[in-house]
Amino acid sequence: MELNDRIMTSGIKYSVLCLVILALSGISSFAQDLTVPELQGFKKDPVFRVYSKDNLREFNGNDADIFFSYGFVDLNMAEYRKGKNIIRLEIFRHADHLMAFGIYSTARSSSFRFLNLGAQGYNTDGSINFFKGEYYVRIRTLSKNEKILQAAESLAQRVAIILPGSSEMPSVLSRFPESGKKVNEEMFINENVLGHKFLSRSFKAVYEVGPDVFSIFIIETKSPSETWKTADEYLKETGEDVPESENGKYVISDRYNGTIFLAWSDKTIVIISGLSKDQSDIADQYTSEIIR
Repeated sequence: MELNDRIMTSGIKYSVLCLVILALSGISSFAQDLTVPELQGFKKDPVFRVYSKDNLREFNGNDADIFFSYGFVDLNMAEYRKGKNIIRLEIFRHADHLMAFGIYSTARSSSFRFLNLGAQGYNTDGSINFFKGEYYVRIRTLSKNEKILQAAESLAQRVAIILPGSSEMPSVLSRFPESGKKVNEEMFINENVLGHKFLSRSFKAVYEVGPDVFSIFIIETKSPSETWKTADEYLKETGEDVPESENGKYVISDRYNGTIFLAWSDKTIVIISGLSKDQSDIADQYTSEIIR
């Protein structure tokens, strides 16, 4: 074999070896950082499927946009098999704890059976969801067999213990008044709050007081100047000549959402939707509990 051919052959072998090492390093990194537990009686698929921003749509279709809006980083997926029964484990990693709560909150309902998993979790129809730290976890099975469902919950408990990060709910949630608040329906909306691009990073809670159902949004800003800039942009968006408020509380007409009660102070903005203009007393009561 000519010298040039030998060099070329060696180069190809070296490149292939590098690719193999890189691939194995990626698998080892996942296995080291997020050790996936065994599940007694089940055979764990030895191949972990990994999805990034580049190929998440292959797995999640158009729903990928929702994950992207909450700082999606990657998805690691494993499957456990026992006969014809399959339990799928999906571990989504997001930018931080708040983003993980945000994506978790989009699928949550107060009607689900809640579990002590991570910061919070629930089980509904063979689907177990929870979040902890920067991780949002989904465990799926189509089986209705009670033993398989119990195995899925057991897997969830093991994964929750292994995952690093905070097991606390976001502290802002404690600012919502308790009276009339629907339990376990709070959300974090990262983008386009109430359909407006200039409103972002808002917590939302739903209230039911007598016949009235309304929503309260809390936006915490980085500075009083950012608070004023955001509130002023909302006032200008209405297209109305809104008179200056003596108490710092405004009633505006939002073309997308009807009557809106808007108030702010220091680094907090409060928005209430779902009440009529003649219900300012209710809006004032709740706003005053948040902005003291």
